[in-house]
Amino acid sequence: MDRRLCHRDLVPFVVLVANECTNTALFTLFKAATTKGMSDHVFVAYAYAVATILLLPISFFYRRSRVVNPPLSFSILYKIAILGVIGCSSQILGYAGIKYSSPTLSSAISNLVPAFTFILAVICRMEKIVLQTRTTQAKILGSIISVLGAFVVTFYKGPSIIIGDASSSFQLQQSNVILDPLDINWIIGAFLLTACNILLTLWLIVQVEILKEFPDEITMVFFYNFYAAIVAAIVGLLAERNSSAWKIRLDISLISIVCTGIFNKFLSSTIYAWGVHLKGPVYVAMFKPLSIIIAVIMGVMLLGDILHIGSIIGAIIISIGFYTVMWGKATEEKEEDVDNLQESPTTENVPLLQSYENVNSDKKIDGNV
Repeated sequence: MDRRLCHRDLVPFVVLVANECTNTALFTLFKAATTKGMSDHVFVAYAYAVATILLLPISFFYRRSRVVNPPLSFSILYKIAILGVIGCSSQILGYAGIKYSSPTLSSAISNLVPAFTFILAVICRMEKIVLQTRTTQAKILGSIISVLGAFVVTFYKGPSIIIGDASSSFQLQQSNVILDPLDINWIIGAFLLTACNILLTLWLIVQVEILKEFPDEITMVFFYNFYAAIVAAIVGLLAERNSSAWKIRLDISLISIVCTGIFNKFLSSTIYAWGVHLKGPVYVAMFKPLSIIIAVIMGVMLLGDILHIGSIIGAIIISIGFYTVMWGKATEEKEEDVDNLQESPTTENVPLLQSYENVNSDKKIDGNV
């Protein structure tokens, strides 16, 4: 029982927390690389290519080591190709949004993923809706609050926060409360990041459907990266006609591409597929709010980003909505477990009682004989 609890609860929790920390660090590394002039389209294409090359031998030997392999049909390959288009589009929009804004804004808006996942899961009938229950009401209310928080992050910046030199205390620098025309990049980045997270939600839901028919995470992730690399290369060639943009310098650009290919496109995609298969898409999405804290610290310390009050207020509102959704989800699962426990004794004890009576009757018969 302890091993099962560790495998189903503790291990996914630790792995997904570490995964969000790594992804946020990689976003910060990407932002630093773009300041050196690296194209985000070229970056995405090369990162997917690195992951594909790494996964080719791994998936080959992994399938050979398995006793039973699920059949890789044309239908599965077609669905994974759709997954590749969705995932690649999400990544292109996400990195473009970070380029226009900051990793901090990206992490703040990514808190919308649980709400989006819940809404899409309801549409796809993966989540139950009973309006009279408090769990359903909590999930709906939390989704609405999260969307409102995203609007705050997008359209309200407020005064900026600057770290003092000597006292190490925070100081507030006055700025326009509402975004002015000079902050149009912030709005563009916010919309791109929102679209990115909508596609990310769809990406998680599609994985659930694929893994039901094809329970092989490593092979699915390989073909996903393969198709995504093709899409990213086509988009990159159309967007970057200058051949010099495809030449990678031996600096932070190369480091960012290799690290993102290994830890994001390869490991993170595998972790997401494993988590979705084991715990479901809503559970995987619940770890997104952790990234805002890491992004704020890294952005301010490493990139010199200016932290705005609006980002903090919006992130708090989104987090409240997020944890409201998660409370509803956790309470619902707990109630289902209680119902199952109440039903199990009657279904399991009847045959045991019958067998016990049968044994006693046999003993009586043997005694009489």
